[in-house]
Amino acid sequence: MGKNENEVKNNLFGFGKLNTQYADVFIGNSYLNSLVSKDDNIDVGVSNVNFEPGCRNNWHIHHNGFQILLVTAGEGWYQEEGKTAQLLKPGDVVAIHEGIKHWHGATKDSWFSHIAITKGESEWCEPVSDEEYNQLDK
Repeated sequence: MGKNENEVKNNLFGFGKLNTQYADVFIGNSYLNSLVSKDDNIDVGVSNVNFEPGCRNNWHIHHNGFQILLVTAGEGWYQEEGKTAQLLKPGDVVAIHEGIKHWHGATKDSWFSHIAITKGESEWCEPVSDEEYNQLDK
């Protein structure tokens, strides 16, 4: 059992299912519980995304919108291109503006959970390399 596993798996917003829909843009296993889907009257998606230790998504950019991350459990990373990675803990909020290349995911030794509120389309880029990831402090 990894650090914070119980908190993430028993999250108030539901753990979700293995994230096979986006598996090709993640390193490691993530779990997705869609809370609000986009439709004609709501133009944002809201999902609870849960990451196993070491799991992270690829670098990506949001076009015609934004993303807000609400950290609910565990420990994770958020990094914008050209900037130092930020350690995230429950209660942290990250507002990601349109056109900012970034990634987010779990620390090496902890499960991680966040609510992602996303408007617009995501452009998926290259993976966060093991070399980049292993340079982080946790």
